[in-house]
Amino acid sequence: MNIDSALVRELAELLAETGLTEIEVEDGERKIKVTRQVAQQIVAAAAPAYAAAPVAAPMAAAPVAEAAPTAAPVDAVKSPMVGTVYLAPEPTAPNFISVGQQVKAGDVLVIVEAMKVMNQIVAPKAGTIQSILVDNQQPVEFDQPLVVIA
Repeated sequence: MNIDSALVRELAELLAETGLTEIEVEDGERKIKVTRQVAQQIVAAAAPAYAAAPVAAPMAAAPVAEAAPTAAPVDAVKSPMVGTVYLAPEPTAPNFISVGQQVKAGDVLVIVEAMKVMNQIVAPKAGTIQSILVDNQQPVEFDQPLVVIA
């Protein structure tokens, strides 16, 4: 059975837009079910909790092959959501961080825009920025490494 990844992505986006936790479509013998679990991510004391990105559930009739996970750096700060990453607060402003810069816990590292909401991603600990793993205005996935702090 061929999996239409574009359809799965479209259903995942529909979940994110509507706030639903599950959607299922059936077309003849093909049946696709996309679900997401709500997981709380503490970004800052005043920031809201974010929902986990949708994950396609394997179908009972045919197993879905999963892509091999890539090894993320141990100290990487990961995206708590699907969206677009911004390295600066506005296009003409300097980036929030640069490689080699010292940061404190709670310092803004990047912004991830999701559904027209700008979400500040803050440093979970103090340290030095070892690498920035994303580019400005790059789409990011849930749990994608953004910045390495050591």
